[in-house]
Amino acid sequence: MKTLIAISLCLALSPASAQQSNEVKIGVLLGFTGPIESLAAPMKTVINIAAEEVSDSGLFLNGARVVPIFADTTCADAGLAVASAERAVAEGISGIIGGACSGATAAMLTNVATPRGMVMISPGASSPSLNDLDERDLFFRTVASDLREGQVMAEILRDRGVQSIAITYTNNDFGKGLSEAVRSSFTDMGGDVTIVASHEDGKADYTSDVATLAAAGGDVLVVVGYIDQGGLGVVRAALDLGAFEVFGLASTMIGDRLLEGVGPRIEGSFGQVAGTESQGLSLLADWMGDRIDGRLPYVAEVYDAMAIMVLAMQAAGTNDSTEYVSKIWEVANAPGEKIYPGQLAKGLELLAAGHEIDYVGGSAVELIGGGESAGAYREVEIRDGEFATVRFR
Repeated sequence: MKTLIAISLCLALSPASAQQSNEVKIGVLLGFTGPIESLAAPMKTVINIAAEEVSDSGLFLNGARVVPIFADTTCADAGLAVASAERAVAEGISGIIGGACSGATAAMLTNVATPRGMVMISPGASSPSLNDLDERDLFFRTVASDLREGQVMAEILRDRGVQSIAITYTNNDFGKGLSEAVRSSFTDMGGDVTIVASHEDGKADYTSDVATLAAAGGDVLVVVGYIDQGGLGVVRAALDLGAFEVFGLASTMIGDRLLEGVGPRIEGSFGQVAGTESQGLSLLADWMGDRIDGRLPYVAEVYDAMAIMVLAMQAAGTNDSTEYVSKIWEVANAPGEKIYPGQLAKGLELLAAGHEIDYVGGSAVELIGGGESAGAYREVEIRDGEFATVRFR
């Protein structure tokens, strides 16, 4: 009997068991398939890089390792998003990075995070209505809301001398919210909106959608859609029919997939995507090196979401959501020593010593009311087959 007890104790204290018990699992729920899969793939790579950076420091919660638990929301399937979040919870996650799309995020926040008191930090969900669902102050984001993007897009249109626009939007919460923000801001600036029409994702042919838009007319067709779904389909059909030559592109349309899908015909079109000209973005690009382009859409935002979550845990001394949620504001905003990409070990060390930090990150994070990020945008234009930066707003 004594021998059996001794063997049991050895097994219980084995390195493998000790290591397993010293893991902090974080759910990463993004649209790895579906309408933004080409944007989500780099985000997954960045999460792994950030988790490795924290784990290898040996400073996180007395040497704990960060283990990302990846799960797919498809971006568009609320039911699957909830099921994926439930499975991640069952695996013992301590927080959620996600979602990337507003509909899936709303479903997870309402049905999973809120009932369990679990922190969520989204790097891409931008619907203003998400704040209305956050009954327990658990939801944060490193990207600005649609209200800000709509204003930025309207300013870009105005500054380019555009007098009239037609708007097409993907028929979901994100599409409705951003299209309304663009419409409202542009008309307030004296512009004319000829039509605001929804389109459905997953269609084989968008000719009839474009015919309706063309009949209304407009100097520019504003596309509030998805780069791997209906947004690309509408742009392609509009070019094929000669209905529009210049497009105003929402952030979810900015990426190489668009250029690959329509080629040089879209030259001169423009849009905006979350981004800054801050020191942090340059440091992020340097830190990522040849592992991933640090300036790709949402790369900075997802790195910052992971960083803020683990730094808040460190500040609280625990991975319990109910405890570290109050530290998120503290680590993300002033006062404190500024922390940039590649400096997570420094941030962990300062927090462990009881010092304050101000996490700036790659996206110049500054949390404002309702857990939103103040946000900044990079205006881009397609020149010589590439997205060229025009300015930051």
